[in-house]
Amino acid sequence: REKDPTYNPFLSDINPIVSEILRLNEDPNVQGLALDLPESLYSSKVLNAVKPEKDVDGLSSVNLGRLVRGDVSDCLIPPTVGAVMELLEDLGGKRVLLLGARGALGAALQSELQREGAAVLSCHWDTPQLQSELRHADVVVFGSMKPNDVPVSWMKPGATIISCAHNLLSGKREKKGRNTDYKRWIQSQQSRKWDLHCLKLQPLSPVPSDIEISRAQSPKAVDVLAKEIGLLTDEIEIYGQTKAKVRLSLLERLKDQPDGKYVLVAGITPTPLGEGKSTVTIGLVQALTAHLNINSFACLRQPSQGPTFGVKGGAAGGGYAQVIPMEEFNLHLTGDIHAITAANNLLAAAIDARILHENTQSDKVRIILSYPDDNFSSQFFKKRLGISKTDPETLTEEEISKFVRLDIDPSTITWQRVVDTNDRFLRKITVGQAQFDIAVASEIMAILALTTSLQDMKERLGKMVVANDKKGEPVTAEDLGVTGALAVLMKDAIKPTLMQTLEGTPVFVHAGPFANIAHGNSSVLADKIALKLVGEKGFVVTEAGFGADIGMEKFFNIKCRASGLVPSVVVLVATVRALKMHGGGPNVTAGAPLKKEYTEENLQLVADGCCNLQKQIQITQLFGVPVVVALNVFKTDSPAEVDLVCKIAKESGAFDAVPCNHWSAGGRGAVKLAQAVEKAANQKNSFKYLYNLELPIVEKIRIIAQKVYGAQDVELSPIAQSQVDRYTRQGFGNLPICMAKTHLSLSHQPERKGVPTGFILPISDVRASIGAGFIYPLVGTMSTMPGLPTRPCFYDIDLDPITEQVKGLF
Repeated sequence: REKDPTYNPFLSDINPIVSEILRLNEDPNVQGLALDLPESLYSSKVLNAVKPEKDVDGLSSVNLGRLVRGDVSDCLIPPTVGAVMELLEDLGGKRVLLLGARGALGAALQSELQREGAAVLSCHWDTPQLQSELRHADVVVFGSMKPNDVPVSWMKPGATIISCAHNLLSGKREKKGRNTDYKRWIQSQQSRKWDLHCLKLQPLSPVPSDIEISRAQSPKAVDVLAKEIGLLTDEIEIYGQTKAKVRLSLLERLKDQPDGKYVLVAGITPTPLGEGKSTVTIGLVQALTAHLNINSFACLRQPSQGPTFGVKGGAAGGGYAQVIPMEEFNLHLTGDIHAITAANNLLAAAIDARILHENTQSDKVRIILSYPDDNFSSQFFKKRLGISKTDPETLTEEEISKFVRLDIDPSTITWQRVVDTNDRFLRKITVGQAQFDIAVASEIMAILALTTSLQDMKERLGKMVVANDKKGEPVTAEDLGVTGALAVLMKDAIKPTLMQTLEGTPVFVHAGPFANIAHGNSSVLADKIALKLVGEKGFVVTEAGFGADIGMEKFFNIKCRASGLVPSVVVLVATVRALKMHGGGPNVTAGAPLKKEYTEENLQLVADGCCNLQKQIQITQLFGVPVVVALNVFKTDSPAEVDLVCKIAKESGAFDAVPCNHWSAGGRGAVKLAQAVEKAANQKNSFKYLYNLELPIVEKIRIIAQKVYGAQDVELSPIAQSQVDRYTRQGFGNLPICMAKTHLSLSHQPERKGVPTGFILPISDVRASIGAGFIYPLVGTMSTMPGLPTRPCFYDIDLDPITEQVKGLF
């Protein structure tokens, strides 16, 4: 090769190094690359081969360019340079000599030293005037090993001498110094204040429609937002311009990062119109990040298309406190609910198919058709046999029957088909033995919201009990052989979706279980990732559905048990409108104009209705967490009404009570709320669960009914009691409770407002979501498939065929 005129020994050494760097760039398990090479191999080609986000040394041309331009917030200070700067103080006016510091390291050192006011000269060891320069230098930094023919006596007495040199004898930097470099880089990748470019708001009066406000703002590209909050390029999967899935590998990279503060937004018992918990959640994070410069993340549920096209409309917040683009948020998003629907209905089809084929085929035919010889040994069904045979010809008749027959009892099937539309007529239509639920009531949705990893999700999917066999034993998705297929359908849905608020602050949208018929909280994974990204001094704000008696109780007793996370503060949302309703005001009906009692000052109605606010504060205090009341102010609320609510809230045990105007003013209208939340988060927290899991199922139901709802006692129907006995016998008695109850009253009767007392809570049925990990009693006539109102929202929704813009969403 030496005789080949095109042969270059330098390039022959470089190319394998560059190839290996390029390979490691694409490896998601590698978060950073540090180069430790002989001096001769440190070329720009090698340094620039490292992806900027994985550049531990910070010596790429991209990073150095930013450093030299002064874009310190957008670049990595090379760890070696950072170490030198840390050792030096008061550099203003001092003469610094850089010796043998060539290339990228020399440029970075010179840039940072000059930025601190030093007079910097860079030269080589063979510079003719070296002795004179050393004599006058206050600081000398070695970039390479000092030659023996340069005596220390040449240096100015009292001069500071720092060596950044490689050990030329071994070709390696001193181990201790190199480890320090690694630690500095790791710290730079962890807790830091975001350099977030917030979007400016120019609120109008009167406030335009939600969709007009959303369209008037130009969102940042989602990859820009991801970079601002510390996500690496290979940690996101971009969907269009404004949405991205975030990979779970982030949790491993930031596993040593301290969590931020954890804030839950709950509410009083709402009117059918909702009281603005999502709006408060968005307004709060806009205030924290865009106005107080505190890292914060909102974690919201993905809205079901049922309410979007039904009564309530969208769930992106409202006014100047929204997630944008709101039409993308409210409709298909990244397809998670569709994935849940597909997985749920595949399992339903598997149940029906299994019953059909067991009834129409002999055992031997089934084993031949289902398990070819070359696949038999790998089938999970062997778990049911407890044997190690790999040849189906050696199975006995009894083993074959046990192997191929689940013997499902059709009368015990609990698995329903689902669709993400409010359709009351599907309540009674049956396919086989299963009826229809709305998609967000599926146990798979609950699993998505509670899972902590891909492996955990797969295990939970396999544990889902769909029926009992004829011996009374539970039949699971794992028994049906569908676990792997369900996991495949859900593999992308498990990743949270990143979006942004109107002011450009980050939001995770993930999972969407209803709070009245499910546990009503966004995903554990979104919360965990957000808590790492905000850092120790940041805040993650998540929302629990409906009133504190429903969504918050389940957040504490179900979600916090699954996640192991401890909340710092509860923000309890109230409105004058809802308090007047609880004080005896006329019925509030979706789509109908509000009566004058709600648009004119009425202090007596407000005072009487504050009983519900006081009860919800008491419920929060059962869990030992500080509570801040956020009064969501409407333009018809009088100052006297607002002051009265805040006064009563503070007298009733709230840490603070703050009127909020984020709907009309954006984050600026929630700054006082943000400040109150920040103070409350520093209060003593004595968080505790409401009940012990070891208690019997009925006793746990009774504790919730009496302590939270205010019931005198509970009454189980014969069906409900039979189910409790069955689940206890099957070993499921130690699971938490997820009450399926109306959200419109503390009781089971929607028309009973305020704080009902003395009632007996009827439990009509009890079901189990074993994969999700809870027992859910049905209170009264609770339906898991909502219906459409007389005037549904879809009347107003349309598409402009020219601009392709959605109209009518709110």
